[in-house]
Amino acid sequence: MPNRSVLVYDGDCAFCTTSVNYLMRRLRPNCDVTAWQFADLEALGVTQQRAERELLYVSPAGTVYGGAQAVAKLLLRAGGVWAWPGGLLTLPPMRWIAHGLYRLIATNRDRLPGGTPACALPADRRPGTQPAG
Repeated sequence: MPNRSVLVYDGDCAFCTTSVNYLMRRLRPNCDVTAWQFADLEALGVTQQRAERELLYVSPAGTVYGGAQAVAKLLLRAGGVWAWPGGLLTLPPMRWIAHGLYRLIATNRDRLPGGTPACALPADRRPGTQPAG
């Protein structure tokens, strides 16, 4: 289990990497940031399948938040003016809307600015990966 919160993202996805870098520069939350490809997922208590699917925020207590709720926790962790929208994202109906919007963006990340066709492929089929076996 980590001593600090950890934000886990897809390092093979240009859109995800650009988005996380932007958020970290703007928010400056007190947490570690790592691509799932370099993280000890077992120690964090998450599966590779989940890490491939969504942004993850893992608290020091081991609670895992995914997708829009990971963004909410990141905003709350940043504090200040960011805590207000972070708190809103945890409450219905904003939570439901945020979840739907997150899934829409995640599903179409290869079509968004900074995204590449490789973002649409499963991690084991992306360029530069070795076939299993």
